[in-house]
Amino acid sequence: MAAAPHILVVDDDQEIRKLLARYLSEQGFRVSVAGSRREFNERIATEKLDLVILDVLLPDGSGLDLCRQLRQKQPQLPVILVTALKEDVDRIIGLEIGADDYIGKPFNPRELLARVRAVLRRAGATNAVPPAGKAVFRFAGLKADATARSVVDAEGRSIELTGAEFDLLRVFLDRPGRVLSRDQLLDLTQGREAGPFDRSIDVLMSRLRKKLGAATQDAVLFKTVRNGGYQLAVLVEREDG
Repeated sequence: MAAAPHILVVDDDQEIRKLLARYLSEQGFRVSVAGSRREFNERIATEKLDLVILDVLLPDGSGLDLCRQLRQKQPQLPVILVTALKEDVDRIIGLEIGADDYIGKPFNPRELLARVRAVLRRAGATNAVPPAGKAVFRFAGLKADATARSVVDAEGRSIELTGAEFDLLRVFLDRPGRVLSRDQLLDLTQGREAGPFDRSIDVLMSRLRKKLGAATQDAVLFKTVRNGGYQLAVLVEREDG
């Protein structure tokens, strides 16, 4: 039997760390905790993790900086940001630098649990979720492997995508040429409805365009359809294993 997913909870509030560690452990996860940037770095260096729950405000550093650091060193490790800040801009910055999701304080542990499961499911880390079909997609000189959750360019060079970015790409690859609204994309990738000021899909689209565009000489992969949403505008060839 495969080991349960291993989650790192990073928060400077000892009571919150204890509460989340106990709650997530009761739900069957393995949990480690860190209360500072120093402890975070120690856990990252010595433990194999499946997900990080990361508070934005730490006593010796910014959670946003740590998220950016993770994206450079371990781009496939999912991150859920926890913030007490009310401004949408802080959440948007978090998504722009690679966070997979965010949740604001105070929060219901059950809501966090739902987000943890959704992020792990998208990352393929939970045994309860069947893996995506063994499909390989070829488009605009790129190759996306649904099983390996990888993308390479025409020269075989890897294009590093976060779990959330790959999930969004997969939605388009399964529906080439179809115009998908922000609400549809949010539901298909994260299983939740968009709020009136939710810009998470726009942020992910911007990241995808930047990363994939750089590998295709800035070819127009995605079109923005006024009052409609987004469309993958290139031919997609699919090979099923």
